[in-house]
Amino acid sequence: MLIRSIEKFLRNTGMPATKFGRLAAHDPRFVLDLRNGRIPRTGTEKRVETFMTTYQKEAANVG
Repeated sequence: MLIRSIEKFLRNTGMPATKFGRLAAHDPRFVLDLRNGRIPRTGTEKRVETFMTTYQKEAANVG
């Protein structure tokens, strides 16, 4: 489930939910809306998953 992956990502990175929403979905309320039951479109879900994967790979290369 997408929200679980996002919550884990937020815990692991320490990134605020609003920043994540802006960067991953161009919507600062994205995570809050998901927490309240919003179901994202398939394209949005894929874009968010790609963002998380790319961000973690880049963070691993920096550290």
